[in-house]
Amino acid sequence: MFRRTTRADREFREAQRAGQALLAMHTEWPEAPAPAAPTDAAVVPDFLPPEFRAPCRQDVSGFMMRWDLPLVIDGEVHACHCGAYRNWIVFNMHDDSVWLRCEAGHETHETRLDTAWYNRNSGPVDHFHPNLEDGLRHLGH
Repeated sequence: MFRRTTRADREFREAQRAGQALLAMHTEWPEAPAPAAPTDAAVVPDFLPPEFRAPCRQDVSGFMMRWDLPLVIDGEVHACHCGAYRNWIVFNMHDDSVWLRCEAGHETHETRLDTAWYNRNSGPVDHFHPNLEDGLRHLGH
């Protein structure tokens, strides 16, 4: 009985030594060659040219999206003073304020909505427009 335990321990220690030798063999990395000096022809810019870059958040006045369903804020359906309660255009302005515009053209600042709400509910930006009228025309208003 004692021999079995000793034999099992000896086999286990031999397996450990073999595993450690294998790991030691793979941890010695060869020296990396020194990088060659870059030439002017080999230098490639990291970024796209300016005409191919999308504008960043600081470059635009704001974002807009359509909201065709009734807009529920804090458990209540939001309605304009003209009675409209659906087909909104939601604006997220550069100063992080959110504005709503009904089909009749009435605009109100909605303090209960913020940029985080807008980002959660909007899709990816698909068009950039030079002015508000072009954006509204694109969204069907």
